[in-house]
Amino acid sequence: MRLILITLFFITFTGFSQIKTPAASTSSKLEQTVGLTDIDIEYNRPSKKGRAIFGNLVPYGKKWRTGANSSTKISFSTDVKISGSTIKNGTYSVFSIPNENEWNVILYSDAELWSVPRDWDENKIVFQSNFKVNKITAGNEIETFTISINNITNNNADLIFAWDDTYVKVRIDVPTSQIVDASIQEVMGGTPKATDYYAAAVYYRQENIKLDVALKWINKAMEMTENPRFFQLRQQSLILAANEMYKEAIEVARRSLRLSIEADNQDYVKMNNDSIQEWSNK
Repeated sequence: MRLILITLFFITFTGFSQIKTPAASTSSKLEQTVGLTDIDIEYNRPSKKGRAIFGNLVPYGKKWRTGANSSTKISFSTDVKISGSTIKNGTYSVFSIPNENEWNVILYSDAELWSVPRDWDENKIVFQSNFKVNKITAGNEIETFTISINNITNNNADLIFAWDDTYVKVRIDVPTSQIVDASIQEVMGGTPKATDYYAAAVYYRQENIKLDVALKWINKAMEMTENPRFFQLRQQSLILAANEMYKEAIEVARRSLRLSIEADNQDYVKMNNDSIQEWSNK
């Protein structure tokens, strides 16, 4: 009875403390757009604090909440693909089973969890696959557990888990090309504006696809624009060069250069000068 009273006193005493102290594992939110897909991550970040991590604090071969406190959550605004598997848009808990040479990464449909559920339900697994463990060089170890999204392109990015001397990389593919293609077809089937021709042409050039169509559309956009700006002409020159029309590309780049000098935009001055020099040697 005495033990119960002491316990209740301790809970009451600490529960009403007016002193603010930092959490042992700080919470973190990550918001990243990849192409046209928003990826949001909420997790808690434990620190090493001199402890041995994988194989000790985080045992090998056991499910881990992939963070601290409440389970790590990841949200996708569109369907995505990981290792060829389609993950529907929505929010998922992220669990993992670390091992020495690979992690088994799991997405679980129940996102409102504190830790690994005791009543684990295999039917709630929406994705599960193994990913290689990579080692961080000595002296560059990560003190605080970190989830990041790096190596971002229009079509994919790497989801990275890093702590101590270990990092694991998970490639996420997003449906940017399908979304953009559908948008382009819809707009071009109606009454496209100069800005529509311009946006579609620039996208095709960035993706290095349909370069002949990109050239047709960028020329159309410039014809419809009364006074093209230096950055618009810059894109036109790049599309001309992508179609190996270097003489024409240089002419347009020189126009862009003159306007960028007038605008005192030194970034575009340098880019145009560099391109003119490069294309002059073609």
